[in-house]
Amino acid sequence: MTWTDAVGVIGVAMILIAYAGAALGRLDVKGALSLFANFLGASLILLSLFVDFNLSALLMEGSWALVSLVGLVRLLVIRLRRAAPH
Repeated sequence: MTWTDAVGVIGVAMILIAYAGAALGRLDVKGALSLFANFLGASLILLSLFVDFNLSALLMEGSWALVSLVGLVRLLVIRLRRAAPH
């Protein structure tokens, strides 16, 4: 197994663990931990695709990472607005 394969497998595991946690009610789908695990997992899979390119996987994981990143930014904006003095 190459290092890029290992990185991709770790990414897949992160996404599957986050999905299982959400499906079993143990992890908040909109929570920072779930979003971060999905973002990092998809990013690791994207990294593995630089060596063994696959367009459909690139589109899927790129979309997955982008949606997760948007969710994380949304959480950050909400927290900053709550912390700002009125």
